[in-house]
Amino acid sequence: MTTLILDSAAFKATAVQTTEDTLVVELADGRSISAPLGWYPRLFHGTVAEREHFRFIAGGEGIHWPDLDEDISVEGILAGRPSGESQRSLQRWLDSRPHK
Repeated sequence: MTTLILDSAAFKATAVQTTEDTLVVELADGRSISAPLGWYPRLFHGTVAEREHFRFIAGGEGIHWPDLDEDISVEGILAGRPSGESQRSLQRWLDSRPHK
C-alpha cells in the first residue's frame, strides 16, 4: 500500500491577485491556482481596494480580507470548495455595507 504525502508548501500562499472574475493564488511550491470570484461572494461584492487589502494567516495557509470579513484557506481552494456562507448571512452582510 502506498501513502500519499503532501508537501506542506502546497498549502502556503505567497501572493494573491484578483481580477474582475477570478481569484489567483500563488503557492510556495511554484504553482498558481485560481477559482471563480463568484465562489466567494464577499470578494465578488468587494471593491478593488477591499480585495487588494489582505494578509496571510497561519503562515500562508489562509488569506484574510479585513475590510470584507472574509477568510479563505489554501486547502479549500485546492479542494475546489466554494464559500459555505448561507444566502441569509450574505444578505445581512450586504445590507450592512455602505453603498459602494
